[in-house]
Amino acid sequence: MIRFEPRPPASVSRMLGVSLAAALAALVLAAIPMLFAGLSVFEAYGLMVKGAFGSLFAFTEMLTRATPLILTGLAAAVAFRAKLWNIGAEGQLYVGALAAVAVGTGAIAAPAFVLIPLVVIAGALAGGLLMLGPTLLKTRLGVDEVVTTLLLNFIVLLFVQMMLEGPMQDPMGMGWPQSEPIVDEAALPKLLDRMRIHWGLVLALAASLGVYFLLKRTVWGFEIRAVGENAAAARHAGIPVTATFMRVGLLSGALAGIAGVGEVAGLKGYLTADLSPGFGYSGIVVAMLAGLSPIGVVFAALFIASIFVGADSMSRATGVSNYLADLIVAMALLCVLVSGLFLRFKVKFITAPSAREAGQ
Repeated sequence: MIRFEPRPPASVSRMLGVSLAAALAALVLAAIPMLFAGLSVFEAYGLMVKGAFGSLFAFTEMLTRATPLILTGLAAAVAFRAKLWNIGAEGQLYVGALAAVAVGTGAIAAPAFVLIPLVVIAGALAGGLLMLGPTLLKTRLGVDEVVTTLLLNFIVLLFVQMMLEGPMQDPMGMGWPQSEPIVDEAALPKLLDRMRIHWGLVLALAASLGVYFLLKRTVWGFEIRAVGENAAAARHAGIPVTATFMRVGLLSGALAGIAGVGEVAGLKGYLTADLSPGFGYSGIVVAMLAGLSPIGVVFAALFIASIFVGADSMSRATGVSNYLADLIVAMALLCVLVSGLFLRFKVKFITAPSAREAGQ
């Protein structure tokens, strides 16, 4: 007979150790399908490391891929801290990108130091307002936000496709479903010449520090943590639970919206329906690997980004599908969930009493 008993709260170092062990376990488990594919595991992982860190170009590509993952990871982490299960960062990213295109394609004539902040604010507002609906439904009607945020992802993507094939289609795009390009004054500057890395990375790192300070050093951060621990007790203590949920929803959606701004204003230059390969969903894995720590999100995003970029390089060298990266990310999430169970509970094996003992 097995019984789960609660453990005392884990220390930060122990939680980080568990996340590291989960990442390593995912890499070990992913070696099994590599062996079935006839690959040398060490050679494959060596190619992945080289593809992500082997040159300045590879390293900057990894940082470019990590930029939206940091922001969507923060979006998930701050929401999950309050037990607000935001699964809609993908849709919030797209509406943020859509708002950035609406403002940044010439609708407002202004210099760069004015237009760039306007574009970022527009994307943040769009993402935040999209998350406001599911949060209101949760707080007012008790509707499960997992369902509403997840389904909104598909609704938003269909809406974006409609806009790109209609009112926002580029008239010079020869019929392709894409928006007009972002004007130069609205584009996020590059950090390095002839590289794709841009100032969105600086925004993401600043957001990570900002969320850390918010959660650890402010009254609002205390309220978020209190609501996440026990909403009923927080309400009894006088904390405005509904208002806290609304603020968290706005902040979480805004962070995901800024991720969309970075992808169109810093990287691609225009919006298409395939802008994101799933950054919103990968952000959930990033947040869980980080143990919902804002600083840990940065390192978890770098790990996930290195897996994606390295797998692309390894795929080109060996002919093995780069879907191996998705497999590693999925295994990392499963390992985090399983390790989290044993972090919160200890397992005790209890022997069943014998017939004689039961009779006594």
